[in-house]
Amino acid sequence: MTGPGDGEVIVLGTTRMRILEDGSSTGHRLAIAESVLAPHAQGPPQHRHARHDEGFYVLSGTVRFTVGDEDYDAGAGTLVMVPPGTPHTFANPTDQPAVMLSTFTPDLYVQYFRDLQAVLASGRPLTAQANIDAMGRYATEPATDLN
Repeated sequence: MTGPGDGEVIVLGTTRMRILEDGSSTGHRLAIAESVLAPHAQGPPQHRHARHDEGFYVLSGTVRFTVGDEDYDAGAGTLVMVPPGTPHTFANPTDQPAVMLSTFTPDLYVQYFRDLQAVLASGRPLTAQANIDAMGRYATEPATDLN
């Protein structure tokens, strides 16, 4: 069980993520994270996952999902599922924070966020190349044909 004040916290710029399940209780089949996106927060560059599904459930606020060349503004109560190979990103285009619950099936991608936090904690800048290098370790690549 993960209580309201529990879970590993990862801060990446203006996004605060709380890992609710890192896969250790699910045989690494599923990971779940809560993310708070600050107003006007930009997400990662569009990218594709080769080996995991990603789901996003908007708890509050509005999150703009870009899937390929289409933008979708998702309000509270909206579920967005992204299967492997689908280019996607997200951002908070509003003046209010947005909160979403994310799922990773299997749990492969949780370590990516830990890797990014380690770069920042070491005092190194989180460059585009550092991000791409981290993505590559977890079967993910930038969707450079769309950026």
